[in-house]
This record gives sequence, C-alpha cells and structure tokens, in this order.
Amino acid sequence: MTSISSIQNIFKLSIPIFFANLVIPFVAIVDTGLMGNLDNASYLVATSIAASVFSILFGSLGFLRSGTVGMIAQADGSKNYEEIINIFLRNISFVIIISLLLVIFQKYIYNISLSIFELSKETKLYFKDYFTFRIYSSFGELTIFVITGLFIGLQKTKTSSLIVGFYSISNIIFSLVFVLYFDLNVLGVALGTLVASTLTTIIFLFYTFYDLKKMTKLKFDIKKIFNFNKVKNIFNINFNIFIRSILLSFSFLYFTYLGTSISEETVAANVILLNLIMLSSYVLDAYAFSTEGIVGYSIGSKNKQLLKDVIKNSFILSTVTGLVICVIFFFSKNYFIIMMTDLPDIREISFSFSYWVIIIPFAASFCFQFDGIFVGASQTTELRNAMIISVAIYVVVSFFLIASFGNTGLWMSLCFFFIVRALTLFVYMPKIYQRVAKKY
Repeated sequence: MTSISSIQNIFKLSIPIFFANLVIPFVAIVDTGLMGNLDNASYLVATSIAASVFSILFGSLGFLRSGTVGMIAQADGSKNYEEIINIFLRNISFVIIISLLLVIFQKYIYNISLSIFELSKETKLYFKDYFTFRIYSSFGELTIFVITGLFIGLQKTKTSSLIVGFYSISNIIFSLVFVLYFDLNVLGVALGTLVASTLTTIIFLFYTFYDLKKMTKLKFDIKKIFNFNKVKNIFNINFNIFIRSILLSFSFLYFTYLGTSISEETVAANVILLNLIMLSSYVLDAYAFSTEGIVGYSIGSKNKQLLKDVIKNSFILSTVTGLVICVIFFFSKNYFIIMMTDLPDIREISFSFSYWVIIIPFAASFCFQFDGIFVGASQTTELRNAMIISVAIYVVVSFFLIASFGNTGLWMSLCFFFIVRALTLFVYMPKIYQRVAKKY
C-alpha cells in the first residue's frame, strides 16, 4: 500500500484537483476584472467587500467539506461502505438546516456586514445588490462542499475536480453573460454564482447517488443516519473545524477591513493582489486535498508507515511547487494586475505592493500542507487551537506593523500569519503519530 503514498501517486491524484482548483480563483479574477474595468471604482469595491463577506460566511462552513473528507476516508480504509452513505446524508442534512438559517437571518447578517466597513453611499447600494442574490446560493455552494469532500475522501479526485471545474467555469460564463450582455454589473456577478451553484448541485447530486449505488446497496435508515453518538461525533469534529474556518476567514476579512482604514483604492488594490495569493493557495491545496484522503485511509487501515510516507512526500511536492509559483509570479504579476483593472490609481498601488505575491506563496505552502494532514486525521482540536493562537498573534502584530509601515505592515502581518500557522501545527504533529500508534 506504500505506493499510494509515493510522490508519483500523490502528484497523480493532485493533477485533476490542481486544474480544478486553478479555475476557482479565476472566478474571483474574472469578477474583479469585470468590475475593475467599468467606469466606477464603487463597482469593484462593493464586489470585493461583498465577496469577502461571503468568503468568511461560507469559508467558516468549510467543515462541510473538510469534516466529510476525514470521516469518509477513514470509513473507506476500514471498508465500512454503509457508514460512508450515512456520513454523506448526515452532512447534507446539516447543509439544509444551515442554508435555511442563513436565508431566514439574512437581514441581520447584512446589517452586521455593512456595519463593519466604512463605505460610501453608492458603494453600499451596490453591496446590497450583490448580497441580496448571493445569499440564496447557500444551499448550492454548501452542497458542493459535501459532495467534493465525499469524492476526495474516496480518493476519486477526478470526480471531485470535475464538480469544482464545472461549477467554476459555469460561474464565469454566467457572470460574463449577465454583466456584458445584460449589463447587470454587480447584480450580474452575484446572479452568475447563484445560477452556477444551483445547476451544479442538481446535476451532481444525481451523479453522487448513482456512484454510491455502485459501491453498496443504498439504505436510508433514519435511525442509523441520525444515530446520536454518530451525530455527536460529527458535531464535535465539525465544530472544531468551524471555529478554525471562521477564524481563517476572519483573518482575510480583517485584512480587507484594515485596508479600508487607509483608503478604498488601497482595498481594491489589495484585493487584486489577494486574488493572486488565493490563486497560489488553490494550486497548493491540490496536494493538501489528495493528502487528506490518503492520511485518512492510512488511519482507517491502521498503516503507520503509509502515514509517514504520505506526510514526507506531500511536503516535498508542496515546497517545490511553492517555489515554482514564486518564480512564475515574479515574471507575470504585472500582467495579471493590468488584466484586472484599468483604473490608474488602483494599478499604481497594486504595482507598488506586488512583490508580496512573490514572497507569500512559498511562506504559506507549509501551513496549507499541514492543514491537509490534520483534516485527513480528523485531528480537529489541534487545528482549532493552532488557528486561535495564530489569529491572536496576527491581530496583535498587525496593530504595530500597520502603525509603523502602513499597507506594507498590513502585508507583513499576513505573511507572518501564514508562518505562525505552520509553526503551531508543526508543534502538534507528534499527536497524530501517537494516535496512530495506539491503534496497534
């Protein structure tokens, strides 16, 4: 079984995730480009901030994917196929409940979001347009989390990548049509996401049940699906990932918030650069995603050597890829900036701070890979604790760095945040080996 942890196999599993993930940030890049090339900077600012709000909102619910991966992979490793179906149905039930709550309480979420930022009257109007439609994409976007988590946990990365790729590409197409053809500006971008997520969910829910039926007989036993101990276990795992995810999303929203204290132009420029950082993170996450499934499988099958091999080889791949991304951005960063906006002031600020997109991908590559290892092992308590420590340090450090260096200090703080995340998770690594050792 050690061959599944080889560099070649991890890379092979990561290739489809890599291409699918590559498309995801291009949705944000296309949206930014559509708004950044209109004649009013308020379009870009409103879309950037509203998208950041939904990033923290949906990002905080990332446990629907991460929690699914670890549990599915471990069930697959122990050949418990009936439990795989039950885990999937439990998490879909969570999606339905959460989506309804988000729609019901959307007014409160909107008011809280708007109170955080200092926006002009015009920008607030565009923010409302985006928010009003995007909130209804909750069920679609969150269901996609669960479905992709299922297939990553089963190490069927081609299928999970097909889902993500279909969603992202359709999102881009619909946004382009609504903005360029129907002239709906901010509204068109939000509507594009809503339509794409709904369409993707409908198609791939049917496919998922078809695929699960080939694995084992589909049984919808309510008592087993909603078994108290199983639900409690999922809740504990998911709650820790929820805390971790909401703090991670907060860190990026906080980054945007601090930018507003400088100027709206700075926010827009930082978002453009942050899109490139996110582009690199999605590429590096390909290794983390493929690692999650193998780590979970190694624990479920009680294979300690497999666990050691996948951790070592995944770090080699992630580190080398991080360096390659840095080199690519060194030569191409200005072209991306020019593509995303033609507003002179925003371009100038973006160029001034573009060197950070060269530095950060390598610095962040380590924490991304640690995330994949801990998610696959379902070591969610450690993920939560490491994130709490990292965000606390990030907030304190940013206060002093911004006061001394302005926007440069803001970017220094973000880079420092990624480094601290890696260091705190590194400290917790022995606990994964200790847990596996107890299984022998």
